[in-house]
Amino acid sequence: MAKDKKTGYEPMTSIEAITAGLDTVGYISISQISTAVFLAHGLRKPILIEGPAGVGKTDLAASLSKWLNLPLIRLQCYEGLDEGKALYEWKYGKQLLYTQILKEKLNELLGGAETLKDSLSKLSGFEDLFFSPQFLEARPLLHAMQQSKGSVLLIDEIDKSDEAFEAFLLEVLSDYQVTVPEIGTIKANVPPLVILTSNNVRELGDALKRRCLHLHIGFPDHEREQRIVRARVDGISATLLNQLVRFVQSVRETDIRKRPSIAETVDWARTLLLLHASTLDEAFVRDTLNVLLKHESDIAAVSPAIGKMVRQATGPDERGRLSSGYPDMG
Repeated sequence: MAKDKKTGYEPMTSIEAITAGLDTVGYISISQISTAVFLAHGLRKPILIEGPAGVGKTDLAASLSKWLNLPLIRLQCYEGLDEGKALYEWKYGKQLLYTQILKEKLNELLGGAETLKDSLSKLSGFEDLFFSPQFLEARPLLHAMQQSKGSVLLIDEIDKSDEAFEAFLLEVLSDYQVTVPEIGTIKANVPPLVILTSNNVRELGDALKRRCLHLHIGFPDHEREQRIVRARVDGISATLLNQLVRFVQSVRETDIRKRPSIAETVDWARTLLLLHASTLDEAFVRDTLNVLLKHESDIAAVSPAIGKMVRQATGPDERGRLSSGYPDMG
C-alpha cells in the first residue's frame, strides 16, 4: 500500500496513520476513535457509535470515505424499514415490460413447437431471465457489498429501526454476504467498513452489541473543540475562537433540554464572523443565541446568566490566562 503524500503514513496501517489521515480531511480524531477504526479494519467488525446528536458520529463515516477515496453508502434507518428497502428488490416495472414484449413475440418464439411439453421447454429459459442480475435493484446493503474496491457503509440511527430489522442486519453483517433465492449467494469481494450510529432512542439488542466494536463519542474538551472549529471555519481569530468555545462549553454545563453540539458551535462561529465580530460581547450573544440553542425554553433558561457567562468566557481562565492566551497582568 502506497504512503499517503500528506501524512507520510500508509493508510490504515496504524492508529497514528488513521489520526493523521482523518486530519487531512478536517476530522479531528482522538486515540479512542482512531483505535476503533483500526480494529474495525483489521478484525472486519462493524463499529457501533453511540453518543449525543451532532458530535461527529455520521461525520466520521463521511470523513473516512473522503480520506480513503471509497464510496460512502448510507442506509438511513426508520421505523418500518424492511429487508426490501435495505437489501434488494426486483425491478417489477422492467419485468412487466419484458413480459409484454415476450407476449408480443410469443408466436415467433414458439414456432416449431409441436407439443405442450416443447412449448414449456422453450419458455423455461425466459423464466430464469426474469430473475437474473439485470432485474435486481440493489439497495444500500447489497450495493455496499458489490463495490470492487470496498466501501464505507453507514447505517445511520439504527436505534430508530425495529428489532426484527436489527436481527436481520446481524445476519447480513456476520458474513458480509447475501443470499438471493433466485440467483444464489452474493459475497463481498472486499467487506465494507461498516459504521452504525445510535442516538439511544431505544436500547439495542445484546446480540448486535456483541457483534460490533463499541465506541462512545461525547462532547469534546476545550482544546479539541477549538481544533474542530478551526478546521471548519476559515479566518477565525484565536481570541474569538477561544472565547466562543469557552462560552459554548459553559452552556453545556447548564440544565437545558438540548446541549449545543459541535455542529452548532461551528455554525455559531460562522455567524459571528459574518457579523464581523472580533470578540464576544453580550449583545452579539443575545442576538445570535438561537443559532446555538434550538429550543425557546433553553434560550429562556440561559438568558439571565448570559452576562456572567460572557465575562467568564472573555476573562482569565483557571491558569490566570485571558481568552487571548496572554497572562492576566491586572
